[in-house]
Amino acid sequence: MTVKPDWLRVKAPQWERVGNVKDILRDLRLNSVCEEASCPNIGECFHHGTATFLIMGPACTRACPYCDIDFEKKPQPLDPTEPERLAEAVQRMNLKHVVITSVNRDDLPDGGASQFVRCIQEIRAISPQTTIEVLIPDLCGNWSALEVILQAKPEVLNHNTETVPSLYRRVRPQGSYARTLELLQKAREIAPWVYTKSGIMVGLGETDAEIRSCMTDLRSVDCDILTIGQYLQPTPKHLPVLSWVEPAQFDEWRQFGESLGFLQVVASPLTRSSYHAEQVKVLMELYPKSARVDA
Repeated sequence: MTVKPDWLRVKAPQWERVGNVKDILRDLRLNSVCEEASCPNIGECFHHGTATFLIMGPACTRACPYCDIDFEKKPQPLDPTEPERLAEAVQRMNLKHVVITSVNRDDLPDGGASQFVRCIQEIRAISPQTTIEVLIPDLCGNWSALEVILQAKPEVLNHNTETVPSLYRRVRPQGSYARTLELLQKAREIAPWVYTKSGIMVGLGETDAEIRSCMTDLRSVDCDILTIGQYLQPTPKHLPVLSWVEPAQFDEWRQFGESLGFLQVVASPLTRSSYHAEQVKVLMELYPKSARVDA
């Protein structure tokens, strides 16, 4: 499975714009998951002036065999200046929607919830019109920490499912499928106004029936937004790709998801959890929640 099919080719980016975004990230000493996780859409997203910021990293406390983020380095103490620097980057890049994610910080009592909150607060202070999406780890099931994040009122709470239950031991050995569903359910209970979101990778050995079952499970906890994309092997040491899923299959999953009641299903070979995340602004107009940030 080493030869990628034609549908996974991406257009060459305009490196002038890409370089400008990189310059801002370097100047402010920030990490982006676009670079750390070797995302194939980096050219397109950087060209459009968008980025998913990776906080509390780049070292992770977990060793998921699909992920290219470093787990061999020792995590460092939280940088108290990081939220301010991130907010400055959002302002300098004139972002209308920002995604903030993190490495797993199982070494911290709250899993890093307080750092997410400070980032949200700093962005709100200088870019109040920017909508905020947080892509969070499972916090080791610390729902008090989840509540702390939600009290800061991001517009979107994203937590990736990643794969189907039968593959968790191989793909996400330190994670829990049940915990992922519980996190999304708790988020809905704590903050009914938040848009909840999750993502699935395919091509790791799952079946069509398993994907559809997973989608049904996510709707059972009232998940609003779903992304489905092709897994790509970052390096030879990572899990291999077992199948290249054709675009037509992604279309079928999108249609099935819409029939289940997801507000949005983004499904294509190159889809990633924060790819075209700014489209949530359209959902907010079409499907407004009863209470939002100003509630």
